[in-house]
Amino acid sequence: MTPENLDLIAGWVSLVLTLLVFSYLLGDNVLYRLAVHVLVGVAAGYTVIVAAESVIKPWLDETLLAEANGRDDATLAALRVVGAVPFLVGVLLLFKVSPRLAPVGNLGLVFVIAVGVAVAIAGAVAGTIVPLARAAGESVGEDTADGLVILVGVITTLIYFQFFAVARRGAVRRPRSLRGLSAVGQVFVTVTLGALYAGAILTSLTIFSDVVRAQLEFILDRLGG
Repeated sequence: MTPENLDLIAGWVSLVLTLLVFSYLLGDNVLYRLAVHVLVGVAAGYTVIVAAESVIKPWLDETLLAEANGRDDATLAALRVVGAVPFLVGVLLLFKVSPRLAPVGNLGLVFVIAVGVAVAIAGAVAGTIVPLARAAGESVGEDTADGLVILVGVITTLIYFQFFAVARRGAVRRPRSLRGLSAVGQVFVTVTLGALYAGAILTSLTIFSDVVRAQLEFILDRLGG
């Protein structure tokens, strides 16, 4: 099959799937659900292939199937033990399918959650909080007005997300000294979320217009041909 024929088939498939998705404008229907199922199936298949080729196979080659290459027996044994850990956790998670054996599967779930939380905290501190604090401090020295706005925004936003509270007359509230700063932080959070939402809408509209333009060009090209 020539590349031209493949492009033609891909164009028709893309057009049909686009029309199936647009059918949702008439309400939830079989055609729209068919397009969604195709999307989910293709995405799942693609994810499995990428995971197998880019994650599982390299991991096996570097651990369980690693060759000696000058390594001693102790090093190879350690590599194989490390390589077996993810598969052991996966086997434990399979026990969650059975209600009777679910407690065994909880061991794997605990391991996954613990590692995920540890990685998330380390990533948040090293990749977000520390660079943000450094950038805020540097911006004050470069431009006083903008730097103060950034510095106030960073400090008040962090205060807004703190959870220290005191009980007063049966109600749990923030300490009085932090309420004003927390309100300022809430303003910064609201403005940021609004800007992100507006950016998401603009991005969606750009993608939508590109899809419509591409489909119209395909139709006009076929009619012209």
